[in-house]
Amino acid sequence: EFNLQTDRFKLSLRRSAEDEWTRAEQELSAPNMLQPATGNSAPAVAACKSAAASKSAAAVAEGLAEVRTPLLGTFYRSPKPGSPAFVEVGSRVEAETVVAIVETMKLMNSVYAGVSGTVVEICLADAEFADHDDVLMRVQPEAV
Repeated sequence: EFNLQTDRFKLSLRRSAEDEWTRAEQELSAPNMLQPATGNSAPAVAACKSAAASKSAAAVAEGLAEVRTPLLGTFYRSPKPGSPAFVEVGSRVEAETVVAIVETMKLMNSVYAGVSGTVVEICLADAEFADHDDVLMRVQPEAV
């Protein structure tokens, strides 16, 4: 379990015995913002996770392969700022193709497609936080 509190927010990360991560955030103050903080966002995080789970089930039913993050960190679509993205929707990938980077504790970790096919969806925005095992993108596998 990891807890961090500043003057502006509280963040709590917790790993369960099943090795699943949960995250809860609470904004404590909102200086220079039009609307004040709404409080704990844990219910919103839970709702987001259940919506993502149902979308994942639909994608698997359609035969799409999901590229998931192997660890939590910041998801980057390109090797450095200003560079072209590793892949775009419509890009053809092989199993060993690097499709993204996840930065964890200042270490850049390559994420590989793990499947040959065509990228049909990119699920996270560049520089967005990715939880362990989040779906980063979906690939339509090649017919064998």
